[in-house]
Amino acid sequence: MKGLKEAIDEVERALNEKDTVREIALKASRDILRRSKEAIAMMHRGKEVLETLRKLREDHMALISTLEEHPELVHAGYVSDASQEFTEAMALYTVLTGEEIPSPRELKVDAGSFAMGLADVVGELRRSALDHLKNGDANTAELRLAQMEEIYEQLMRLDYPSAIVQIRQKQDMARALIEKTRGEVAISKRLMAVERRLK
Repeated sequence: MKGLKEAIDEVERALNEKDTVREIALKASRDILRRSKEAIAMMHRGKEVLETLRKLREDHMALISTLEEHPELVHAGYVSDASQEFTEAMALYTVLTGEEIPSPRELKVDAGSFAMGLADVVGELRRSALDHLKNGDANTAELRLAQMEEIYEQLMRLDYPSAIVQIRQKQDMARALIEKTRGEVAISKRLMAVERRLK
């Protein structure tokens, strides 16, 4: 049949290219996930993290550039997971340092990945609040609680079906974490007040 071999040759070239890009994206996504988790752990330990975040941003930009010719791969699970974790790390840093939270456009992530990553910041802020409570710093713990609540309030504006963004479970989890943290902060403050009176 005329043209059949040529047509399949073209299909093969296109699919080979897509497979190569997929393998590159898979490795890059794993690296971004790992480095994002490392950056978050460094923040909790109070270590300098700017250089790690700079490299992380570079790696994420490179991943998105690699996928420009294959936009369908941007929504592959492994790329979305990497974008969520990247968003979480970048947003957490800005919240902890009092800087402006970057937009999805600035981070080069899709809206869904941004929302999901931001929702995970609530859990990291809880961890920070508990660390401050252990160190007797109820004021900073209260600040973290207020930040958790502010993020939650904004996320609750996103009332969409799961086919658009699977955020409902994270919204529910954020609410539960806030309630738990609010109780722990209140108890800790009362105990600190009693200790001060006893002294």
